[in-house]
Amino acid sequence: MKARNALLPALAAGALMFAGASFAQDSTGQTPPPQDSMQQAPAPTQSAAPAQAPSADVTVRSVPPAAPQVSPPPPFSQLSGGKKWITEEQAASYPPLANDFLNASHHGTRVSKAQYEAWVKQVQ
Repeated sequence: MKARNALLPALAAGALMFAGASFAQDSTGQTPPPQDSMQQAPAPTQSAAPAQAPSADVTVRSVPPAAPQVSPPPPFSQLSGGKKWITEEQAASYPPLANDFLNASHHGTRVSKAQYEAWVKQVQ
């Protein structure tokens, strides 16, 4: 007899023992009482008043926060420091321009006076 043929009965016996042990763990040892088709289960008893949770009125009001008040845009000469351009560092002194710098500069590195005036018209 070959070695693998001798191993097969041992594996089958081990599998059956394992299956039996797992079934034994699942059972509780109690068998349900036989159901008689003629008998009916007793109706559950009802209390005088069903339990109810106390009702609470809840009012939820949600409003968006108020828009921040922004000061009017300063003159070009104030932001540029007397130069022909406003750099990104200079735009930081006026937060709305700093936030919209790429749009105002048309994806450039500085804003000219004409670009600044066009941006001011767009914002207002």
